[in-house]
Amino acid sequence: MPLTFRKSFRILPGVRLNINRKSWSITTGGGHHGPRYTHSSTGRRTTSMDLPGPFGWRKTTRKAK
Repeated sequence: MPLTFRKSFRILPGVRLNINRKSWSITTGGGHHGPRYTHSSTGRRTTSMDLPGPFGWRKTTRKAK
């Protein structure tokens, strides 16, 4: 089983810095009823939102090469 590393720091209210073995990302938003926006150092941008019950929504785009 491979070893993994992931750490998340809250740097401001509503802003998190996420670090893993190969990249880092900044997540903003994510209040009780709003969307979360994540921008990764690899160029990936994700918008996600919790929906009622056990459901969620996510849209991911990657930077064009």
